Amino acid sequence: MPIDITMPALSPTMEEGKLAKWHVKEGDTVSSGDVIAEIETDKATMEVEAVDEGKIGKILVDEGTDNVKVNAVIAVLLQEGEDASAIGSAAPAPKAEAPKAEEPKAEQPKAEASPAPVAKAEAPKPTAAPAKSEGGRVFASPLAKRLAKEAGIDVAAISGTGPKGRVIKADVEAAKSGKTPLKAAAASGAAMAGGLSKAQVLALYEEGTYELVPADGMRKTIAARLTESKQTVPHFYLTVDCKIDALLAAREQINATAPKNKDGKPEFKLSVNDFVMKAWAIALQRVPTANATWAGDSILYHKRSDVAVAVAIPGGLFTPVVKSCDTKSLREISEAVKDLATRARNKKLMPHEYQGGASSVSNLGMFGIKDFAAVINPPHGTILAVGVGEERVYPDKGEIKIGQFMTCTLSCDHRSVDGALGAEVLGVFKGLIENPVMMLA
Repeated sequence: MPIDITMPALSPTMEEGKLAKWHVKEGDTVSSGDVIAEIETDKATMEVEAVDEGKIGKILVDEGTDNVKVNAVIAVLLQEGEDASAIGSAAPAPKAEAPKAEEPKAEQPKAEASPAPVAKAEAPKPTAAPAKSEGGRVFASPLAKRLAKEAGIDVAAISGTGPKGRVIKADVEAAKSGKTPLKAAAASGAAMAGGLSKAQVLALYEEGTYELVPADGMRKTIAARLTESKQTVPHFYLTVDCKIDALLAAREQINATAPKNKDGKPEFKLSVNDFVMKAWAIALQRVPTANATWAGDSILYHKRSDVAVAVAIPGGLFTPVVKSCDTKSLREISEAVKDLATRARNKKLMPHEYQGGASSVSNLGMFGIKDFAAVINPPHGTILAVGVGEERVYPDKGEIKIGQFMTCTLSCDHRSVDGALGAEVLGVFKGLIENPVMMLA
């Protein structure tokens, strides 16, 4: 039975469009994945692929026709063994009137039935996984494979929205733009989406010149989550230099007053990072709209400042969360971070201790790193990257002075934290760091 080719929707809100160009003519044989037409709206132009194989029996909407309604029949595809006589049972194109100055065309034959459409170019809706054959081959149209190869994307990492999970052109475009996340590497050893496969990497090096160590579960999780973050979270970065002379003086005074235990050692010793955690947690409270995470079609504004701290462990990274960090004293923050870090390194953390939170702090100052931009840990809305405290020369009212400075860079998810908002919360943080007594106000 002939199959209707219908006007596709290029977006969920599209109601009509222009059939800009036909790439086929009546009598042409098409295969699945062949580009058959171009559809145009006021915002985009998209190629339409054939999903089934067959022969173009009748074109019902002329090239250049405007205001063609979504799901209107624009052509009829004949299947194997069918000829033009079968088109009598195909549906006519219920298209809107096109503003043309030419003579009206003869009315197309009426239809008794309207089979399922053959071509769609709807906005991609990711499925659980691309459909594969028994041999593990990913089902994808020839055009989709070519576009994925040109973009450097492993087609196996793209979620297909075509029939039976088939990857089509729209899926590749969505993956390239970051609208849909790419999948992690396949069990066969393919690389993370967009990268070289294991076999491709090994082929670049002489055998025996390296040691191949399989990634464990933690490293695979880190790779998948951070790849997803950079591909799906629109990062932007804000950097400030904080003068920390007053902070260092306060830290020295507080540590000097720490009570001694029975062994004569101080019961606590504050670090610069403890002050950073406290200042950042308070800043999120004072600018509550920055204490946010993106949730698909909504924004979560958090009432508490639950701040995660990046902890390096052998072979990976943990981000345990200090709950209600803004309400804790510097000593309590210091003790909580040390406890969480110790148990993280021993892999003794409970899930609730490293899940949740709205923001993170990553400090590489102890390694002498001056500044860096950290990757947001989803679903967090921000992450604060802290560099080393160092002596720098600076001007002050016409005089040249020397002071201790620390560079901090805030990475923001632009979906929940805009530029001005990120600048505001970072400015509050800077004020607290430079005047630590204000943390007590």
